[in-house]
Order: sequence, then structure tokens, then C-alpha cells
Amino acid sequence: MILLQVNQLSKYFAADLILANIKFEIQTNDRVALVGRNGAGKSTLLKIIAGYESHDGGDIILPKGTSIGYLAQNTGLESEKSIWEEMLAVFDELRSMEKELRRLEETMSDPGILSNEAEYARILKDYDLCQVQFKEQGGYQYEADIRSVLHGLNFQSFDYSTKISTLSGGQKTRLALAKLLLTRPDILILDEPTNHLDIDTLSWLEQYLQGYDGAILIVSHDRYFLDKVVNQVYEISRHQLIKFPGNYSSYLHQKAVNYDRDLKLYEKQQDEISKLQDFIQRNLARASTTKRAQSRRKQLEKIDRVDRPLADEKSASFSFQIERQSGNDVLRVDALSVGYHNQPVSKDITFHLSRGDSTALVGPNGVGKSTLLKTIVEKLPSIAGSIQYGSHVSIGYYDQEQAELSSNKRVLNELWDEHPLKSEKEIRTVLGNFLFSGDDVLKIVSTLSGGEKARLALAKLMLQNSNFLILDEPTNHLDLDSKEVLENALIDYPGTILFVSHDRYFINRIATKVLELNRSGATEYLGDYNYYVEKKLEQEELQALARQAAIAAGKVTESVKQDKTSYEQDKEAKKLERQRKRRMEEVEALIDKLETEAAEYEELLCDPNIFQDHEKAAEIHSKIESLKEKIDELMEEWTELA
Repeated sequence: MILLQVNQLSKYFAADLILANIKFEIQTNDRVALVGRNGAGKSTLLKIIAGYESHDGGDIILPKGTSIGYLAQNTGLESEKSIWEEMLAVFDELRSMEKELRRLEETMSDPGILSNEAEYARILKDYDLCQVQFKEQGGYQYEADIRSVLHGLNFQSFDYSTKISTLSGGQKTRLALAKLLLTRPDILILDEPTNHLDIDTLSWLEQYLQGYDGAILIVSHDRYFLDKVVNQVYEISRHQLIKFPGNYSSYLHQKAVNYDRDLKLYEKQQDEISKLQDFIQRNLARASTTKRAQSRRKQLEKIDRVDRPLADEKSASFSFQIERQSGNDVLRVDALSVGYHNQPVSKDITFHLSRGDSTALVGPNGVGKSTLLKTIVEKLPSIAGSIQYGSHVSIGYYDQEQAELSSNKRVLNELWDEHPLKSEKEIRTVLGNFLFSGDDVLKIVSTLSGGEKARLALAKLMLQNSNFLILDEPTNHLDLDSKEVLENALIDYPGTILFVSHDRYFINRIATKVLELNRSGATEYLGDYNYYVEKKLEQEELQALARQAAIAAGKVTESVKQDKTSYEQDKEAKKLERQRKRRMEEVEALIDKLETEAAEYEELLCDPNIFQDHEKAAEIHSKIESLKEKIDELMEEWTELA
């Protein structure tokens, strides 16, 4: 079923054309990514579709009753209610229906109604209709749904009575996403939904969206996320929209193949045209060949000329070099505690970096990843432990907050003042490679956008020629093309890298090691992000198996754990997975059974004989409430298992 049609849509900002002749449609269960450079009009198009911004031409067609839910970038939930109250507000209609059911039950138990057969039949019919609607719309599970979504978006440790107004900006953004997911609109429109989400929360959101009943339209710079979620990609380029079936990686492949194909067709036609023109010039004046030349001229005139395919729009272009190579040992961290005002955020951190390592530092939000980097570069004092740098180590640091880029200097001077021996031409060339051209270099630094500040910070970093790069979220604010350029530059970098990133696609391309930080230390994994995820799953399965074995046997000795062979561990992990699936099936069956029981008890309450016996009616009410509690518990268990 078609949920949305956009026909010949256009949009101007003043005299500047932003979108032209945009045409596409969205059907039920479509998962659509909207990609393009910063400033291409992606967010503008989402706002127009969601009804938050006007358009200058074309049509947007929605079938009657189609609902749209829209989450803008960095939109925080502003409310004086508690977390639980605000989430419950999504289900006001269901809660009203629940109150109506209770009211009808009380009415039917009234002796005056019981004695009036016609009135009782009418109320009973209303009650049956209301009960069916209540069940179909999830009336028995909406509280479990709220807990599931809040748990998935990392609010499991929160007191749900906490006032939303007391939360941080990132927490409010996650709550806005939670509330939108609970509304379950027909078309879910998300503009950068992965901002403020750690890797575990991103994984949960991916799974949730994969099973979403409606259609999804997403703008995101998280390529790993797009690969997992979407099945169509629309690219906005030069005001136009181009469709590519498949996920993000498929889009990149198709785009490259299409360009190569179109370029070959263009070059082949140009070669054919050149040969025809050459023949005509050489033979038109000769009597013996003039007819053949005229025939070729007609052939040339009939050719349907192919335009040269447009190459990608200009991308940043840079590489990182080093002035002097470091020793083999670059960094040793031993029993380090980091934090603020002598209050540790994370402690007992021990790890070692060698020359050429490219190490991703991962962990949940708030565990101290940025704090650790700032401590290593001596922007924060350590609380305990030691940090030792190797010989000839020179550090280049990229701050995710770009706190140092708030000056009132012009872009040109921001770079030139740090490298006064370079000529203006050299500085302008460097800035040009980072897409600062013409009058852009005269902009005031403090007025730059997030993406412009990110490119300027990378330009400054490049000119340092450091042999040890420490990068805190380097891909934030970069568009997809700039991310790819940065990745290629770091892959070719001959030095050592330690970086924090929530971009799993970026981690996969750059990392040779993953360092997982927690409150009480750090664990090293040799490999990229996918390897890290596999090892974590194996560990979790074995830990769960160990817990089950401990429950069954009373205890499991340490020696038994150590003596298990890899074959036995693999066998046990597979056994655990089978047990998990069986338990999920059991829980689903139990939920169905309990919901059926609850519905049967609800029907019993319609029986006049039951209503006349208030003790029986109260007993049945009690059983219904007990069943609802069990259903909620089972829904939570199912969510954990899934």
C-alpha cells in the first residue's frame, strides 16, 4: 500500500533553489535512507513531508488516516511531567478505554440495569465492542511496551518518577525518540536519530526498526546503522533525487558501477562522433566520396547525444604525514584512574600501544572515554596510576567539542598564525583542500557551522605532522563523503592512532584493536568492530551458560571453567542459544494463553449472575489484575531474551 507520494516538489530559500522536481513514493514496510552532502536539503525535505515547512511547488499526497511521526535533529523532550507520566500520555486513548470498561462493568452490576433487559443488552454490546478494541490496540501490554522501549534506550537504571526537566540534553533527545517510537505512526521520519546514542543503544534501535510495522524515512550519517536498517536509498544531489535499491553499501556499489557504465557509453559515443566528423571533413569536398560524406553527416545529425556523467561534487582532500617516526613503544597506561575533582569515573585502566596500532576506545556513554583521552593529552590531571610516553612521540589531539575553535580570528589567520613560515598561498591551498575556497577563508571562526569547524580542526591537525593521533569523535559533523576521505587518510597514516567513535562503520575500517572501557578497567580485543562484537556475544553466552550451570549444580568450580575445551564451549554456546529460542517460544505461548484467559474473565463479568454476586465479581477482577501483572512480567522477559 502506498503511504506517501511526492510529485514534482520544489523549494527555494529566497532566490536560492534547494530542491527541484523531487518525485518519490513510500509504501508500507519501506525503509528509506535519504543521503547527500551537508546543505543538500535532506532535513528540509523531511520537514516539508512532516508538515513543518512549506514548499514552493509540487504535491504531497497522503491517504486519508495516514499518520506521520517526525523527530528533528537534537530535539529534546521538554516537559514538567515525570518520565513515566510522559510515556503514559502516548496511551491516553487506551487508558480512557480502560476507564470506560471499568465504568461499563460497574453499570452492568447495578441492580436497576440488571432488571432492565433491553438496557442491559445495549450496555453489554458496548462493553464487548470496547473490550475487543482495547485488546486489539494493545491494552493489555502498553505498560510493558513502555518499559521495553525505555530499557532499550538506556533508561533502565532511571527512577521513572524523575522529572524530565531535570535531565540532560542527550537524555531528553533519547526520551523524545522513545515517545515517538511508542506512538507507532504509519510513517516514521527520523533526522539523525543516532545522535547521543551509545553503541549498545544503537544496536537495540536497529533491531527495533527492523521489526517496525510501518514505513521508515531516515537521514543519518551512521553508515553501519543504514546498512542494518534500510532497503532503499535516495540521494539528493544538485537539487535532484536519485533512487538506489538496497542498503547503503549497495548504494555505494551501484553508484560507482553506474558512473563507470555511463562514462564508457559517453566516451564510446564521443569516439564514434569524432570518427564521423573526421570522415566528413576529409571526404566532403571530393567528388568521388561526397555522397558518402553527406550520408555520414546525416548519420551524425541523428545521433542522440549522451551527456558526460557528472562526477561527485567536490570532496575534501587531505592526508596525514609525520615529521619524525616514534619508537616502537608509544604509550603505556598502568592502573590509571580518571575523573574530575578527585572523583574517579573509571579506574584501574591498563593498556599498551605500539607504533602503527590503530585502537578504537569503546564503551557506554558516561564511562569516561573522552575523560581518558583528555587525561592522556594532559588537559586533565590523573587521579591515580601512571602514563608513560615512548621516545620521540608527538601528539596531535582532535577534540570532539572543538572547544579551541571559538576565536574571533578569520579562518585564514587561525591556520596561518600557527604556521607563520608558510606563505599565504600554501595556507589557502591547505584550506582549499578542506573545502574553504574564495571568501570562505575570511569567515570568523566562531561563526562557522559544526561541519566547517570539524574540517578546520582537521586542517590544523594535518599541519602538525604528529606521529600519534588522539581523536575524540572525529566523524561528528562530517557528511558521508568527508567521512570516507578521513577514513582513507587515516588508513594511509604511518603513525599510531587512538580514537573514540560511535561510528561502527568507521571503527571497522580504521581499527586494528578495540579497547573496551568500563568503570573498573579496560579489555583489549585484537581485531575490528565486527570481531569485537562476535567475541562479546561469545563471552555473554558463556557467562549466561555458567550462570545456568551454577543454578542447576549449585556451584561451578573455577577449575572446571578453566578446563573446558573450545569444543565444549562452542557446544555449550549452541545449547544455550537453543534454550533461549525455546524459552522465547514458551513465553510467547504463555502470553497468548494469559491474554485469552484475561479476555474470558472479562466476558464472565458480563454475566448477570456474576454481577449479582459481588464477591465473585471482586474475585474475577482480582484474577484479571493478576493476569495483567504476569503478562507484563512475561513481556519484559521476552524483550530481554530477544
